[in-house]
Amino acid sequence: MASGNKGPTRGRNAQGLGLAVLNRISQAPVLDKLGLRKQVDKVVYEATKAGFTTAAAASRTFRKVQGNGKPARPASASRRDLFDLTPSEEQQMIRDTVAEFAAELVRPAAAEADDKCAAPDGLVAKAAELGVTQVGVPEELGGVGGERSAVTNVLIAEALAHGDMGLAVACLAPSAVSTALVLWGDSAQQSTYLPSFVGENVPSAALAVQEPRALFDPFTLRTSVRRTPGGFVIDGVKSLVPQAASAELFVVAAHLPGSGPVLLVVESSTAGLTVESEPAMGLRAAGLGRLVLDNVTVPASALLGEGRSEVYTECVRLSRLAWSALSLGTAQAVLDYVIPYVNERQAFGEPIANRQGVAFKVADIGIELEAMRLLTYKAASRVEQGLPHAREVALARKLCADKGMVIGNDGVQLLGGHGFVKEHPVERWYRDLRAIGLMEGVVLV
Repeated sequence: MASGNKGPTRGRNAQGLGLAVLNRISQAPVLDKLGLRKQVDKVVYEATKAGFTTAAAASRTFRKVQGNGKPARPASASRRDLFDLTPSEEQQMIRDTVAEFAAELVRPAAAEADDKCAAPDGLVAKAAELGVTQVGVPEELGGVGGERSAVTNVLIAEALAHGDMGLAVACLAPSAVSTALVLWGDSAQQSTYLPSFVGENVPSAALAVQEPRALFDPFTLRTSVRRTPGGFVIDGVKSLVPQAASAELFVVAAHLPGSGPVLLVVESSTAGLTVESEPAMGLRAAGLGRLVLDNVTVPASALLGEGRSEVYTECVRLSRLAWSALSLGTAQAVLDYVIPYVNERQAFGEPIANRQGVAFKVADIGIELEAMRLLTYKAASRVEQGLPHAREVALARKLCADKGMVIGNDGVQLLGGHGFVKEHPVERWYRDLRAIGLMEGVVLV
């Protein structure tokens, strides 16, 4: 695709993650390479208890580090006049590796995770071992990124969501925080937090933008932050935060008088921060929770991007692009499931696929999915090349939100009565696809 950088780069570029992963896990099937095949049968699930209210996780202390220069930023990819959708060899290897992980570990765990509103023990950690939080982190900070990696992140999100969107959100939530720190963190913030995201024990983290009210507008926040002589004080409630109960670090969106919406880094151990469970219609496997901030005091160094309005605007755009990528994976899962179903399901002595009403609906799913993919990839390519992308992201998000929900509904309809029961996964995918048009934050590319 357009952003696949075919030429030489200084060190390993972001797409070099594929080679790094594959070299590390040699030539055996991916689960054997990662030592996961035996564990998959031993995964233990822990349900979140409805209505719990707890102090947020506080198992890690982030040692404050003084910055020693300019922050590290990924370079834009080389610009190309021809828009090419063909992934580079390294991008293809990354996508294939993540897709195999999703098929072998994510998909089998999805139904029970949805029932228990929690990801299985160890699954998010195993996803981190693939290096998803390292993709955009520059080499000088311990990652594998040399260039902006929006397209690679889109491919990763799409592949994970083909297994299950809820579990994909749980696995990708920490990389949203690491990406935010790479793109907008100053030298001290990067030195303090990013080393944890490129180590062996990646912290659970989340980007909290959503608020619990109808017709939520991310640019009209009720969560407020006010300046104090020593820093800031945050008050408000954030909703639909993935892995909220176990998260150790948050990037929180709040309204700062005189500046507008801003992003702040908040550690889970901060006094006044509590978490409540918030199971939703979809994305249940993500372990969604509500973040309550009551007089939460953070230092002045917690402010990301110096509070510039364009930083928050870009955060919203990149999040919407990530949600579009998630819709691609889940919509593709619907299509892959209904095609064999309608070809095998018999009615009146023949497959129901022989009926034009059925065949045309399946064809419509395929057509709309390709349009969604084209717009999403194009928007990601422009992000990666450092080109203006507001229009392209808006178009991708609009089409994926509208058509993604239609695809989910059509998948349920094509299965008839089977589409309504949990024996088949399409009803879960339908519930997840409805999130695309309303979720803000959580994931970034």
